[in-house]
Amino acid sequence: MLQAGGHWRNWVGNQSCIVRHRGAPESEAALAEMVRDATAQGLNVRCAGSGHSFTPVALTSGLHLTLSSMQGVVNIDSARKRVAVKAGTTINQLGKVLKENGLSLINQGDIDSQALAGALTTGTHGTGARLGNMASQIVGMRLVQPDGSILVVDERTPDLLEAARVSVGMLGVISEITLQAMESYNLHEKLWRCTFDEMIEQHDELAAKHRHFGFFWCPVPESRHCYCLPDTASVSTTDNTSDVCEMKVIDITGEAPMERGFEKIAYSSEIYPIEYVPNFHELEYAVPVAHGKEAVKAVRKLMLEKHPTCIYPIEYRFTAGDTGWISPFFEQDSITLSVSGEPGTDYWEYLKDVDTILRQYGSRPHWGKLHFLGAEDVTALYPRAGDFRALRAKVDPEGR
Repeated sequence: MLQAGGHWRNWVGNQSCIVRHRGAPESEAALAEMVRDATAQGLNVRCAGSGHSFTPVALTSGLHLTLSSMQGVVNIDSARKRVAVKAGTTINQLGKVLKENGLSLINQGDIDSQALAGALTTGTHGTGARLGNMASQIVGMRLVQPDGSILVVDERTPDLLEAARVSVGMLGVISEITLQAMESYNLHEKLWRCTFDEMIEQHDELAAKHRHFGFFWCPVPESRHCYCLPDTASVSTTDNTSDVCEMKVIDITGEAPMERGFEKIAYSSEIYPIEYVPNFHELEYAVPVAHGKEAVKAVRKLMLEKHPTCIYPIEYRFTAGDTGWISPFFEQDSITLSVSGEPGTDYWEYLKDVDTILRQYGSRPHWGKLHFLGAEDVTALYPRAGDFRALRAKVDPEGR
């Protein structure tokens, strides 16, 4: 049964809507009934995960769904190292179950409180030059269609699978996801601080040598506090506190768990998470990896010379290309470059200037983060955009 509506807002408060109905189903059958009833009433439907997207992807004036009551692992195929999980399950919840069963996610990002379906289908990723985004681990889905029927997506429906992996909720409401995992592993993490020039000198070597490499560039000492980054002065290679890079490398190891200073060995899902507070609004684009250093130099120059009051760090990571039709990384090895504006300030011109810089490299946005693309841009940047639109029209002809 559909519930009365009301006001919804996202995690950071920059997106909100007044909805006619809410729905919090506890089963796939209940979810299907809600979607079917909404369609009968001519209502559009959107489903919010944990509300971490900075874009209006979860907004609607119709039926607004949460799958927070649809959590947990459905099945683990130990032989194939695959796990079927309900769509509302959070990344950290899944990590705990995988650990208990001798498995790990292949890769994940630096926030682990997100609901799986929302995180994966907006293009969420970690870092690693040879590692794809999280959606590339998807091998199956169950999608609730506008009429309440269930569309099963797996390797026997390759076009549907590639379209649905990163689909921003446009092909149906996901009730269940099956992921390819791998044998459980521990990671060895090292943190340090260096100058920007030192980072540029080491950039290619660190990306090639380590399973994971990424950094935050901090224009001023206060930048580090914006994202609650630790003070790595004791392991720094520079005495500078401005115009510095907070560096991180991570590799799989057989050594025993330990922690000292800015070095740690722990189970995979215990390494990644960074504690963020909702004090930023973020833009992030995937830049072809060949242009990564040029792009970060240009954005750094912009911040230092034109926008010196914009002090949130640049976050810089690596992601391998994949086959998802509207994935930011479709057939494109990339670095991701993100910048943020401070809530309550007029940061729009700054983000537009960053967009102008990154556009010249053929960059594509993370679908859950601020961007300035229109329909024509999507057509130009995504070779399978037309195929995606045609498939969407087939499964959801009324655009529900």
